[in-house]
Amino acid sequence: MAAEQHSSGDELGRFLRARRTQTSPQSAGLTPGPGVRRTPGLRREELATLAGVSIDYYTRLERGKETRPSPAVVDALARALQLDDAEHQHLRDLAVRAARYVPQPAPAPSRTVRPHLKLLLEAVRPSPAYIVSRSMDVLATNPGGLALYAGIDDWPATQRNLARYLFLHPAAREVFPGWDNQIRGCVARLRALAGTDPDAPDLTQLVGELLLKSPAFAGLWERYEVTGRKNTTKTFQHPRVGKITLDFQGMALEGTPGQRMGIYTADPATSDHDAMLLLDMTAPTPNPAGRP
Repeated sequence: MAAEQHSSGDELGRFLRARRTQTSPQSAGLTPGPGVRRTPGLRREELATLAGVSIDYYTRLERGKETRPSPAVVDALARALQLDDAEHQHLRDLAVRAARYVPQPAPAPSRTVRPHLKLLLEAVRPSPAYIVSRSMDVLATNPGGLALYAGIDDWPATQRNLARYLFLHPAAREVFPGWDNQIRGCVARLRALAGTDPDAPDLTQLVGELLLKSPAFAGLWERYEVTGRKNTTKTFQHPRVGKITLDFQGMALEGTPGQRMGIYTADPATSDHDAMLLLDMTAPTPNPAGRP
């Protein structure tokens, strides 16, 4: 199932509406009047006043009828909504995209991984490492990189996707003690990407599947949170090596169609490094076809 296609102006309005309903009047410096508020967060007229635009203009923005907000208006809305740097940049990107006509969505990027990048995966062993597409499809791994996500090798190679694993694989909640934080970051990254390329086929297919099959994903998707990629430390409760905490580094791969490499590391002479080494030594060589 593919996610519903929509115009760039609709996406801009959707983001504004989501952030508005999650911004409290108190945090915006307003004193709510008496009585029960029917609208969660800020009302349209309150946000328009804070941003210095007319209510009619803001309403057209939120409904996708106005698609050319000036940079000054975008920045004023970001300040009124108290957006962080990543959210502010996302709003700017949405505004730029809404102002231009995109006749056809771009085709899905190639899944081919260059041979020298596969050699790089081998070179960083025993550190678990993988290469993923922009929509988190797992395109190549070293043995530890595949084994770290316990059970993902149950799926054929074309189905291996880190977002799909987090939300749909039965082992994911046990493998990630911090599952709630993991899924929030995952959805936020997909939201940021889909916001500036909402009709890309690789994204719409994945998002449509997860909206249909995972209530947790659907709830987070509706919130429309966006974050930048950050280096993190992740803890796994692995069925083969037990609890293991690793530092993570993600990086864009130049000259590829949005592919990224992820590498996990641990300090030498630590139990986490020993567990990482054991995982690499006992992991089978990644099977590109998956088990039947």
